[in-house]
Amino acid sequence: MVPYILAIDAGTTSSRAIVFDKDTKKIGLGQFEFPQYFPKSSWVEHNPNEIWASQHKAITSALKSAKIQPGAISAIGITNQRETTIVWDRLTGEPIYNAIVWQDRRTSDFCSSFSEASINQVAEKTGLIVDAYFSASKIRWILKHVEGAQDRANRGELSFGTVDSWLIYKLTGGAKHITDASNASRTMLYNIHSGMWDKELCDLFEIPVSMLPEVVNSSGHLGSTDQDVFGAEIPISGIAGDQQSALFGQLCFSAGEAKNTYGTGCFAMTNTGSQIVNSKNKMLSTVAWQLNGTRTYALEGSVYVAGSLIQWLRDGLGFFDQSADVEKLALKEGENGGITIIPALTGLGAPHWDSYARGAIMGITRGTNTSHIAYAALEAIALSTADVLEAMAKDLGQPLKSIRVDGGASANNTLMQIQSNLLNCPVIRPFETESTALGAALLAGLGTGIWKSIHELKKLAEIDDTFTPKDGSYTALRNQWKKGIQASKGWASPENYE
Repeated sequence: MVPYILAIDAGTTSSRAIVFDKDTKKIGLGQFEFPQYFPKSSWVEHNPNEIWASQHKAITSALKSAKIQPGAISAIGITNQRETTIVWDRLTGEPIYNAIVWQDRRTSDFCSSFSEASINQVAEKTGLIVDAYFSASKIRWILKHVEGAQDRANRGELSFGTVDSWLIYKLTGGAKHITDASNASRTMLYNIHSGMWDKELCDLFEIPVSMLPEVVNSSGHLGSTDQDVFGAEIPISGIAGDQQSALFGQLCFSAGEAKNTYGTGCFAMTNTGSQIVNSKNKMLSTVAWQLNGTRTYALEGSVYVAGSLIQWLRDGLGFFDQSADVEKLALKEGENGGITIIPALTGLGAPHWDSYARGAIMGITRGTNTSHIAYAALEAIALSTADVLEAMAKDLGQPLKSIRVDGGASANNTLMQIQSNLLNCPVIRPFETESTALGAALLAGLGTGIWKSIHELKKLAEIDDTFTPKDGSYTALRNQWKKGIQASKGWASPENYE
């Protein structure tokens, strides 16, 4: 039987499913957006049942598009928005609250209250900083604010999971409550040195260890779909958080190889092999993947707002009908007209880590038009990314030789050229920019023996285009950006309103 792999790509704004063949060619695709909820300023939620319904629909659509039956699928790989937090009733499977999304900042004040000793403890054990971005404070919020939740959790009645855990729970008919090491490493509760949930960290956040899923390898026979879900028992054999999956999909298997994904946010990641790098530049150390019990680590920097900035221009300001139209609008003028955009719509991520920063458009004059703003938005994405990658290079003690890119916005040639100019290094775009879904498929294929080793996967690489730096001075642009960043910091901090 010809092996087909189903990659489930559970994103922040949409659920996607892609069917790949053994040569990693896409033969079927399904994608459906699901609602975003914003109950208060800087709060972002999803309905877990809507995530599942849209994902089920996407899978069905992908199989129909591929013209195959569920039984023809040899393996399922799952990749997902990572830190997003779901808590559900262990018996009924019903969520007790909406999913609190990784972008959500409601726990910023709580995280800011941590002592230096606790901050250092978290950093040492998890490779992370104490921030509302990660799952632990979100779990704590749900337990404290949903009536009776803390007592129920203490009695072992509640389960926590990131979106991978939730989907696997649903796919297996409630039989499996698992996550892989890459997702676990984003919770602020997982010790990346020991490879276990950390009791001291759980106590710090008042979270019972019994809530947490079993941590498994990123590849292997991890479970099977329930017969009643799709009419077939299909092996689930690959799991990875979306950015780690993209690193794997970009075939960055050796230490020092790096990628940047342009999605809702921007996420740069460099493989550091068996070494856990202690960042001096506010980067994060994380688990890239775990194969056969052996963990590979990575250094990561996260930009909260990238594609979502373009979505805001589309939906909030009505600049265009499709996100892809931003490039055409930007090239009407082909320059920013003196505009600088600080895309801190949900605070600033690495290397600034300011939950209270807010977005701004600076330099507006009577001559400013939508084309200038569109071009400045592309520059803002590239500048945010450059800040992260340059900080990462300092931690690694060497400049970037190149960067591999993926994600929806990597198809934007103007953005990729701006990125190359700012980084002063080649930007390499593979032919298959679905690196996140591809990574999940490769992990799943490895887990079922479709491919025997990661060395076999290296043969699959195909380059679409390479962008090389153009001569020019970008000092003025960088200086304006730095001024804008400083002006945006602390904007929403409570002391500004005393």
